[in-house]
Amino acid sequence: MKRQAHSKLYGVLWFITVLILISSMITTAFYLTNYLFKLLNWQFIPLIIQIINSLIGLFFSGVLIGTLSRIARSKGWIPEMRDFSPIITALEKIAQGDFSIRLGADFQDNLMIGALANTINKMALELNQMENMRQEFISNVSHEIQSPLTSIRGFAQALEDDDLSVEERHHYLSIIENESTRLSRITEDLLKLASLESDQLRFEPKPYRLDKQIRSLILAGEPQWTEKKMEIDASLKEVIITADEDLLSQVWLNLIHNSIKFTPEGGTIKVVLNYQDEKIEFKISDTGMGISPQDQLHIFERFYKTDKSRTRSKEGSGLGLSIAKKILDLHKGMIHVESEVGKGTTFIVSLPVKQ
Repeated sequence: MKRQAHSKLYGVLWFITVLILISSMITTAFYLTNYLFKLLNWQFIPLIIQIINSLIGLFFSGVLIGTLSRIARSKGWIPEMRDFSPIITALEKIAQGDFSIRLGADFQDNLMIGALANTINKMALELNQMENMRQEFISNVSHEIQSPLTSIRGFAQALEDDDLSVEERHHYLSIIENESTRLSRITEDLLKLASLESDQLRFEPKPYRLDKQIRSLILAGEPQWTEKKMEIDASLKEVIITADEDLLSQVWLNLIHNSIKFTPEGGTIKVVLNYQDEKIEFKISDTGMGISPQDQLHIFERFYKTDKSRTRSKEGSGLGLSIAKKILDLHKGMIHVESEVGKGTTFIVSLPVKQ
């Protein structure tokens, strides 16, 4: 009985030690990477920072716990060290980047060890999900950037042909210029998205006339909608809102330009701005191609495009709506879509009058 009591006491002490070590190592990794990022003036989105901190913290934890366990085993300080062997092995594999590891239900006799095993399983699952998101994000960025680069390289090589006519040469140069602008727009959107997801964004709400802002943005897009012979019906009630004017302008620009872009020639766009209880409501409706119910579930995700076959002609990066939603989240606002294929789309934005 005395030996069993000692074993349980050692088990409790070891459990507490492991938790303290993991917490302290992850905390140390956070402050270390934060110091290095500031020293090197590097900026990453929070998802990447979280992954880096977790990986470094788990690596430190695995190394330290592995070292302590070997010392404890050699000294005979932990009689039931075998119970922790699967946990230590799992932490070492996680530290090496293997997030597929899962601990079985072999710890039912020891509730503390079982709780630790469940926590490690949950941590490994979340790290695996973040790693998949990171890989998908990198893949999407690479694809979006590679497409205009391929066009620029191809038409630049075509310009080396001395037999090209003046018209063909001007045509190829125009394509290179358009693709360069598209590439610049993608990088600007990526930087803007990274800024919105960091804690370094300057958020400066102030009172201003929202109806005047929206009206001026509609007029700024007049060359685009007149070229397509479209009709714009704007009903804008006088609204004073406290918000970041520059950030919100990006939301309205994105929604207006999307409506113009995806509405065929001769179509109609209707813009309505009203008070709705303690909030303002902005609606923009078009008579465009519409969005399928399946696509509506994903349109605010990064790089998502509702019509893959139109990617080249529409020249979008798939980041505009994601940026708009981030800006509205900062303002504690909401955005949702109502659409029917072939009949048009309506985006509805709800914002508090004051921040």
